Amino acid sequence: MNRNGAIDAVVNIWTPEAQGHRPAWRQGFFVDKMKGDRSGIDGIPLEEILRRMDAAGIDRAFLIATRAGRPGHPSTYRIPYRLVYDAVQRYPDRFCGLAGIDPFDGMQGVRELVQAVREYGFVGAHLYPHWFELAPDHARYYPFYAKCCELDIPIQLQVGQSMIYAPDYPCRSVGRPITLDAVACDFPELRLVGIHIGIPWTEEMIAMAWKHANVFIGCDAHSPRYWPPSFIHFLNSFGQDKVIFGTDFPVLEFGRTMQEIAALGLRPDPLRKLLRDNAARIYRLKD
Repeated sequence: MNRNGAIDAVVNIWTPEAQGHRPAWRQGFFVDKMKGDRSGIDGIPLEEILRRMDAAGIDRAFLIATRAGRPGHPSTYRIPYRLVYDAVQRYPDRFCGLAGIDPFDGMQGVRELVQAVREYGFVGAHLYPHWFELAPDHARYYPFYAKCCELDIPIQLQVGQSMIYAPDYPCRSVGRPITLDAVACDFPELRLVGIHIGIPWTEEMIAMAWKHANVFIGCDAHSPRYWPPSFIHFLNSFGQDKVIFGTDFPVLEFGRTMQEIAALGLRPDPLRKLLRDNAARIYRLKD
């Protein structure tokens, strides 16, 4: 472990137990479409994930307790908060938890978010708007946004196009970055992290991060070798305090992603902020 290593702010917990909560279409997406490791489709033990993190120079990973999909739909899945909590308890100096949000849970979901933060020690919330086909500025999210302000935690949410087309579940692209504009105005205390770069609307995502002090960008799920030049310029210059590192593992492998970032030739200060400092500041990490 490298105490000055990177912080990966977007990681799917991929243990065999977690895989039992995911639907069968995961192989078609993670292996066939995203070219992930076929041998790990049925799960990777935490110890192997840590070994890969160590090899890549990654100190800490944020594990997502994902909530995805409309109630009752066969493609819907949830990773229990408790499963992520148990992983964090086993390796508290390596993992942090993120609480997935389902807007259809209503106030019960808000209460569960409170429990995840106050009892389980989760450091933030996580949201996939595409799975609910509700844009980030929809009123159903507002009770969760308000609670995040009260708990003083960030919420990361996928922006840009939907990457998944599950059977009988189109997952329409409702995540235009411009929809963060109203949210950032209505909740100036809320730290909003737009993950997945906002592709194909990257310029729009950059505009939101530039305009709002409380909007940030997660660079996960898209290989650094294919990042748009405007995004590289942003994080290497006037946006160096606004971007946090992530892989969306296993969508991207830790080692390859770090190698591709190294090949970008970023300046030392922006590189350090990207890989560690920005996430530590935004998520209020004490160590």
